[in-house]
Amino acid sequence: MITNTGGPAFPANHYDLADGEHGMTLRDYFAAKALQGYLSHVPYDKVIDPSLVANSVYLFADAMMKAREE
Repeated sequence: MITNTGGPAFPANHYDLADGEHGMTLRDYFAAKALQGYLSHVPYDKVIDPSLVANSVYLFADAMMKAREE
């Protein structure tokens, strides 16, 4: 599992966030984009196991995080 989440996806000064909170991580952003792509081709009512899909998109996100290191 990737422990480096890439930091914030959209770094900025957010005065409305709590200390140490920076919003969505880059890893979460990659996973969200992978999920968006997946669901654009597979209707939600045809998804057999949403938790399996959620785990799968994070595998793609982890692969994208690793590719950034190379």
